[in-house]
Amino acid sequence: QVQLVESGGGLVQAGGSLRLSCTVSGRSVGSSTMGWFRQVSGKVRAFVAAMPWNSGRKYYTDSVQGRFTIARDNANNMVYLQMNNLKPEDAAVYYCAASRENLISGDAGSEIAYDFWGQGTQVTVAS
Repeated sequence: QVQLVESGGGLVQAGGSLRLSCTVSGRSVGSSTMGWFRQVSGKVRAFVAAMPWNSGRKYYTDSVQGRFTIARDNANNMVYLQMNNLKPEDAAVYYCAASRENLISGDAGSEIAYDFWGQGTQVTVAS
């Protein structure tokens, strides 16, 4: 059984930083496309960042480019999202996701391409 558990969310002042962690069991992050999505109450879940399993490429939505970094720790089977210079509009529930496929380009940002999801962690940014 594949499980993804996010942690690291919380309340931060605008301009601050948080690092989200995703602990994966039942599947190797080294053979999965790993992604982060976020959802604001009442809105659809939106793509944030992703990295395919056999490529050094990383994909980001435009609004977080240069501020967020996705990283993978194969040894500990974890994925991280380092979030710097947080803005109030970054506030959301953040979800970790894994895909069996090696997703590239637009597919990496497609919610339906992911097979496994965590329960989410809340990020609140105070202005």
